Amino acid sequence: MKPAEFAARRKPALPRATGKPDSVRAWLIVAAAFVAGFVVFGVTYSFGVFLEPIAAEFQVSHAATSVLFSITGLVFYLSGSLTGRLSDRFGPAPVVGTGAALMGASLVLASLLQQLWIGYLVYGLGVGLGAACVYVPTLALVGGWFARHRTTALGLAAAGTGCGMLIVPLAAAALIAAFGWRTAFMVLGVGSAGLLAICAAVVASPPLAGAEEHRPLGRTVRSRAFVLLYVSWVLATTALFVPFVYLPAFALERGVGPVAASALLSLFGGVSILGRVGIGALGSRIGIVTLFKISVFAMAASYGWWLAATSYASLVGFTVVLGLAYGVRIALMPGVLIEAFGTRDLGAVLGAFFTASGIAAVIGPPLAGAIVDLSGDHRWAIAFALAAGMLGFAAVVPLKIGQKFD
Repeated sequence: MKPAEFAARRKPALPRATGKPDSVRAWLIVAAAFVAGFVVFGVTYSFGVFLEPIAAEFQVSHAATSVLFSITGLVFYLSGSLTGRLSDRFGPAPVVGTGAALMGASLVLASLLQQLWIGYLVYGLGVGLGAACVYVPTLALVGGWFARHRTTALGLAAAGTGCGMLIVPLAAAALIAAFGWRTAFMVLGVGSAGLLAICAAVVASPPLAGAEEHRPLGRTVRSRAFVLLYVSWVLATTALFVPFVYLPAFALERGVGPVAASALLSLFGGVSILGRVGIGALGSRIGIVTLFKISVFAMAASYGWWLAATSYASLVGFTVVLGLAYGVRIALMPGVLIEAFGTRDLGAVLGAFFTASGIAAVIGPPLAGAIVDLSGDHRWAIAFALAAGMLGFAAVVPLKIGQKFD
């Protein structure tokens, strides 16, 4: 056998594409990615409204309870590298279908918990792995289904996470208030399984990725750009997880009602949608790398606003600024990676990059919880978020504009 033939046989066979770029089928893929993001981020990032009732029932500290969120985030983001590779190799449908079953079953089982440590396994591992099976493959598909409208499509797909964070925390808070946190988990589990099963029936491999030259993942992750982006993402997301978990508790500490406190998370998700949907026009005018840097800085600066907040109105203002900046950053991230490394094997690249959020999930909530438990004041945790956010911006500053980041 000739060396060229042997090399060709060793290359993983790409699943066959079933449509054309920028077609109706492509927009159905966007819809599936939207729904997947809605479910995954709506469920996982509504954990802040479950924190107090779970801690009270099991009579444990905030730090111990927040470990549920940390394990979920760690498994979610670290597993993305595996699920992205599996989707690239075997196609997205079976991977997304597995995620639908895992998320649904894990949430239902979590509603039956009698000991918190079992929740670390059932909720943390199950929801985290299910989310990785769903979110990374569906988001990675979008770039390969579009040539002309890629930035707009990525923004719309990413808007699903904002819509999820707008609706699910309020719905979860209402369910907890009426029926308790166990019933809330049960409802979220059944609803998640149904919606994600529909996504699994819609997704298909992209037509553009197969036309690009294969780039070894090791070469990508060793590149200067990947390292700078990765370090920035770890630091900025460590900061971001602090309000995700502790913003409702901070508001409650200042006399805000439970529903109004939970509404801050929903507001965050809602305003982030504006940032995601509007990036098409902004990105073409400013440039996606410059806009990405601006969003990282705006997120970091917003924690100073939170640190100085003394009223519910000031908390609303902080939430709006952070939500807009976060929406832009999360929507631009796939586009920055595509500009740098292309659409071929994007599932594996996204999965490898998302491990940065897993590291942040391990660092952020438990450390912030320990700071709160030791000091008795959420402001020290906010100061920690401010410092981490500014370091995240410093890490991304060296990225140069308008180049291939090899």
